[in-house]
Amino acid sequence: MASEAYVDPVETAAFDALKSFLVASRRLFVLTGAGCSTESGIPDYRDTNGEWKHQRPVMFQEFVQSAATRRRYWARSLIGWRRVAAALPNRAHVALARMEDSGLVHHLVTQNVDGLHHRAGSRKVTDLHGRLDVVECLACGELTSREDFQDRLESRNPAATHAAVDVVKPDGDVEPEGMDYDVFDVPACRRCDGVLKPGVVFFGEPVPRVRVGSAFARLEEADALLIVGSSLMVFSGYRFARAAARIGKPVALINLGRTRADGEVSLKVTAPCGDVLADLAQRLV
Repeated sequence: MASEAYVDPVETAAFDALKSFLVASRRLFVLTGAGCSTESGIPDYRDTNGEWKHQRPVMFQEFVQSAATRRRYWARSLIGWRRVAAALPNRAHVALARMEDSGLVHHLVTQNVDGLHHRAGSRKVTDLHGRLDVVECLACGELTSREDFQDRLESRNPAATHAAVDVVKPDGDVEPEGMDYDVFDVPACRRCDGVLKPGVVFFGEPVPRVRVGSAFARLEEADALLIVGSSLMVFSGYRFARAAARIGKPVALINLGRTRADGEVSLKVTAPCGDVLADLAQRLV
């Protein structure tokens, strides 16, 4: 049975068209954004008009060059990480994993850093912007788990763990009340004493070329592109829509608000990702 979300005949027609779009595709390339994880309790970056809901996240050069910026980032992330770590895959993640199991999804590229596609069971995944559950050293490249680093942060800053939170942001950032960033103690790399950074691509930092090249190779192999829960306002995601259109692959989009590619896609469904994908998975898998 169709969900009550599709009583609007316009949206019903769009949903039926999307079902036909997927049936016609034997190898589907999927690109997901923040809207795919909102049902898991992780907020998105932008409103329905594609505008920022929060202050722009910290820039890469600021993080690298300023110890004060790093103290501020890790102090806020110490608290915000709890929500990301506790989040569970939602219907959208589960549906996409089922579609991969059935052979429909050829590859999935996500702009999200929460790791929820992996936890839902998807295996053919490129984490375009990295993962929050990894911490990397900018000097020697050593990788450690965020859980291990979280223990180090909390042991050095016990008072910070009790800070009240007013706002939580999608990348694990928060706005704690009354926290003194100047006294926050940030651990260094255990191997070389270097600066530690979350294993994600910051604003102003390029996505690794090898990662981008691999993702484009999977797009070349696919028959069609499905964009899920992304405004595509950031070029790192938008370029896949442009590339698909350039090489003649059909593009469909599921998103509640305006996107950068609204005038370029062949099909758009304006509805919650979980509603649409859960229904599609039930019908097709």
